[in-house]
Amino acid sequence: MSEPTATRSFDIDPLLARRSSPRAFSATDTLNQDLLGPAFEAARWAPSSGNSQPWSFVVGFRGDDTFGKIVESMATGNSVWAAHASAVVACVARMENEEGKALSHSVYDLGQAVAHFSVQATAEGLIVHQMAGFDSQALHASLGLDARHQVITLFAVGTPGDPADLPEKLREREALPRVRKPLAEVVTGSVSYA
Repeated sequence: MSEPTATRSFDIDPLLARRSSPRAFSATDTLNQDLLGPAFEAARWAPSSGNSQPWSFVVGFRGDDTFGKIVESMATGNSVWAAHASAVVACVARMENEEGKALSHSVYDLGQAVAHFSVQATAEGLIVHQMAGFDSQALHASLGLDARHQVITLFAVGTPGDPADLPEKLREREALPRVRKPLAEVVTGSVSYA
């Protein structure tokens, strides 16, 4: 997998530079729990407030019932390409502790765990695309989650496919250069990045 084109203000680790969110997944390659194990192990070791580890992941592999439930909950714009991924994952945050106290940090902590997953997956030669376009309430019900848990995001994971297999509009989006806001727009205070 080649590094996506991007302009950076500073050099970053090549692994982080290589990480991207393509939509073109191989519809024939398969993954299993052992191949995803290193990435989930990386997620397990993400930092969390008070070591609460308020995250969990529900995994479906292409062709199984869990995969079908997760893809069915997606907006059409996501399911059209995510259905080709080797696996789809529902990212779940525990929103309160055993005493019923709200865990205000749980969504942030889940995000850190997913970031760790995505970097390790990239190191393993996999691609990950995160998404928010899905029916969270319907998926919550179909997965049988209790009231303390909430599906926050989804991601698709697999091996790179051919962008030519995507619908035309998505092919065009895949070809766009990667851009980020300038550092000066996202970092303020005692620093000044021009």
